[in-house]
Amino acid sequence: MAKRIISQARGKGSGTYRVRRRAYRFELKYPARISGEGTVVKLQNSIAHTAPLAKIVYNGGAFYMPAFEGMIEGQKIKFDTNEIQNGNIVRLKDIPVKTQIYDVESRPGDGGIFIKTAGSSAIVTGTSENFVQIMLPSKKEKKLNPDCRAVIGIIAGSGRLDKPFVKAGKKFHLKKSKGKLWPRTSAVKVNAIDHPFGSGRGKRPKSKIAKRNAPPGARVGHLRPRRTGRKKR
Repeated sequence: MAKRIISQARGKGSGTYRVRRRAYRFELKYPARISGEGTVVKLQNSIAHTAPLAKIVYNGGAFYMPAFEGMIEGQKIKFDTNEIQNGNIVRLKDIPVKTQIYDVESRPGDGGIFIKTAGSSAIVTGTSENFVQIMLPSKKEKKLNPDCRAVIGIIAGSGRLDKPFVKAGKKFHLKKSKGKLWPRTSAVKVNAIDHPFGSGRGKRPKSKIAKRNAPPGARVGHLRPRRTGRKKR
């Protein structure tokens, strides 16, 4: 009986190509309505995240967020305040220009969706009545609602890429814990029976664009664009 090719197995979503739910049991969001102060009760590692996580307890419960550089257990952090101190959750309109921030909200009250990777941070570059402009780690500028909140500081774990893996086994176990496919083999280097691009024969100078309704196994190559060509005015 024939065997499913890798593309089909990934499309089916078997245990090999599906991340463990338990790895993502921590939801990194701060509450929509929160004030006063909280306490860092625990710093812990998470397999699914690149940065260490901090468990914050306040009078209404507890939540998790990425830890900042220099955070310690027992530290107090303040919510919805004007005080610019590492770990405090402050509205963008109250943050001075050139301040480093992370875990930034896209809309007021969504709990923070931008900048959650270890060692990363954004910088407030400008403010106005209608928006606050920040520079993302990718050096792109983004305009946000002044009432959006962010955490002051830089996310911990900036040195995670400095040490090489050295052994393939270490990278294997890391990728497996995150449900990532590794090692990745180039499609043209496998056998013809294992992939539509296999065997390396008949290589085309132009990449293939897959059909939108193609099944797993045939849907390989570039995603089909909505439109092509120059846009007419």
